Amino acid sequence: MSNDHLCRVVGLEVGHHTLTHRDTGCTVVLCRRGAVAGVDVRGGAPGTRETDLLAPDALVERIHGVLLTGGSAFGLDAAGGVMRWMEERGIGFRIASVVVPIVPAAVLFDLWHGDARIRPDAAAGYAACEKATTQAPVQGSAGAGAGASVGKLFGIERAMRGGIGSASITTDGVTVGALIAVNAVGDIIDPANDRVVAGARADDGSFIDTQQALLQGRHSTLLRHESSQHAGGATVIGVVATDVALSKAQAKRLATMAHDGLARTIRPAHTPADGDTLFALSTGQSSAPVDLMTLGAMAADVVARAVLRAVRLASTEPLR
Repeated sequence: MSNDHLCRVVGLEVGHHTLTHRDTGCTVVLCRRGAVAGVDVRGGAPGTRETDLLAPDALVERIHGVLLTGGSAFGLDAAGGVMRWMEERGIGFRIASVVVPIVPAAVLFDLWHGDARIRPDAAAGYAACEKATTQAPVQGSAGAGAGASVGKLFGIERAMRGGIGSASITTDGVTVGALIAVNAVGDIIDPANDRVVAGARADDGSFIDTQQALLQGRHSTLLRHESSQHAGGATVIGVVATDVALSKAQAKRLATMAHDGLARTIRPAHTPADGDTLFALSTGQSSAPVDLMTLGAMAADVVARAVLRAVRLASTEPLR
């Protein structure tokens, strides 16, 4: 297991809960002492919760966790379990005698296989918190990435497994980490050699190369029927974080620059059928000066590597 992962950013913990009767689950990133946060939604079909409060001019300054979950919009129920776990421990935004945990969330669509009535709920969110640790998180087919798939533009039957991946980098005493659940419409590309490593497959098992197929005018069922059941059946969601102290506006910019990592490794990215959403967190544990140019470059790098790990460490078993 690689030792460069999101929890190298001091102040963060990650917990997965993977359901047993269908490939789906949720992942929580805990920041018990709070973290300044921003978000950037680039996909055309997002499923989110509590993202408006991350605007730089919104009242709440710090959040206490982020939920990444499968189950499409139904999976947002898992955030209630995360809140309950935190409330029981006095973690949250204090208003008089009440503690209100602030837990933004994003979902991905993984209802293609098995019984779609089985999806993350409040109990799953609570269980993910119980499993949270500062150790290297499991990568591949776990938590929010358990039911993920990639390369769906030509139909789910030609797709491959996605997953969840993590990476980090430390430069001049500053650490940036990422945790990304990869469930893209497009293919996954290794930018080192520009080759498809996971994606839509032809009848003989070779890669179709979705990007080239689009450029050559080959239309998929999805493109012919954008209002069909395929629309919105994807999404890449994740968290980037740093130990440098940032303002909410700076966190928003970090989230924006982190999306470059998706563009490097997913083709096409940010489509009308994806809900691509990245949260950026600042734990403020480092006293290093803010250099957003460098932080953004680091964020794009770790996001790209996390995407590749998600698919390379995914199970080889068919989705169920």
